[in-house]
Amino acid sequence: MGIVSPQVARFEQPLQLSCGRELSSYELVYETYGELNATRSNAVLVCHALSGHHHAAGLHSEDDKKPGWWDECIGPGKPIDTNRFFVVSLNNLGGCHGSTGPSSINPDTGQPWGPDFPAIRTRDWVNSQARLADHLGVDCWAAVIGGSLGGMQAMRWSIDYPERIKHCVVIAAALKLSAQNLAFNEVARQAILSDPDFLNGNYQSNDKVPASGLALARMIGHITYLSDDAMAAKFGRDLRSGTLGTGSEEAVEFQVQSYLRYQGSQFSGQFDANTYILMTRALDYFDLALDYDNDPVTAFRRANCSFMVVSFSTDWRFSPQRSREIVDALIAADKPVSYVEIEADEGHDAFLLPIPRYREVLSAYMQRVGSES
Repeated sequence: MGIVSPQVARFEQPLQLSCGRELSSYELVYETYGELNATRSNAVLVCHALSGHHHAAGLHSEDDKKPGWWDECIGPGKPIDTNRFFVVSLNNLGGCHGSTGPSSINPDTGQPWGPDFPAIRTRDWVNSQARLADHLGVDCWAAVIGGSLGGMQAMRWSIDYPERIKHCVVIAAALKLSAQNLAFNEVARQAILSDPDFLNGNYQSNDKVPASGLALARMIGHITYLSDDAMAAKFGRDLRSGTLGTGSEEAVEFQVQSYLRYQGSQFSGQFDANTYILMTRALDYFDLALDYDNDPVTAFRRANCSFMVVSFSTDWRFSPQRSREIVDALIAADKPVSYVEIEADEGHDAFLLPIPRYREVLSAYMQRVGSES
């Protein structure tokens, strides 16, 4: 993919939010890959998941060691082929990687928004993305693609802007969260809220970081993203030193403990706690059928696009059953839909990984999208 650079779009027109408040102005950070064709018909929007951001592919410098989070699938000759498509990836409103969010300065106070940043819903993200499309001169997306929370945004696009999307690719997602998923998110939030350095969300103004709470929230989440088989294959019950230690509370005796603590520590240094709370609540409140008498068939009847739905066999956070519920509703709504369940041992994280069958399926579908753009 080569070297890529983030860009910033500033919007001065107020954005009315689902919570009843509005943002008078805001910024979205985004990256683009490939070129928009003369007819502006080859644009693809990639929507990120809970802890994602705008950097989906390529490198930011020659010295950069870590490519974008979906670099395996975006680029020349890859499933989302940038020789064919103009790909757009953004950091959602409320994020902490440059777009306006809780860590941004509130123009009314001159202080970080912190916990006073408005509540965001998936519909608000889609509305802000539509304005970004206008900014880029994209009237209709050839495809909107997303995994997990990104897949929920893609579905919202299909019913809120049916004339502006031709294909909707929904990967490892659901029509709404299960009670178990709601519970995991609540436990993760409580880990942050109970950190003494959280300070009711005003930690930034007090030069504090609720690192312990955020790390624990990430550890909880990370466990749910992996399958039992994946964790067993990666760690088993291996000891770090080969022998049992002292048994003290601080001892890190098993490899899986070391791995989770490392993941938590890394995350707490890169992500904002208020954004984590905002994003998980947006995930909790997503319910595609809520405004349609709780009937997803009625909701999907608004759509005019074709759909591709992908699930993974060992994903228990967003199980294949949840994807089949999407497919069943689409079929009942008489919408064109392709569905595949990929055999994979990696759990929910599989949607981010270069699994051969997954890449083949995505590539084949995107070739179809390209032939129509």
